Amino acid sequence: MRVKCVLCDKIDKIDDHILIAKRLRNRPIHTYMCDSCQERITLRTNERKSTGSFILRNSKEKESEWI
Repeated sequence: MRVKCVLCDKIDKIDDHILIAKRLRNRPIHTYMCDSCQERITLRTNERKSTGSFILRNSKEKESEWI
């Protein structure tokens, strides 16, 4: 299966039988990122987390007081 990285537009060939290939075929919302882009994003995110100014905002639903 040929896939294209969403960040650098590099075209890779992946095996049809791996999990990421199945996800890309069955769910179009999933996107592919090459290994170099994935490593770069992971490294930069960890650097930002270590500074202490990185805040991960989760949209948690507030519990109703009526429940």
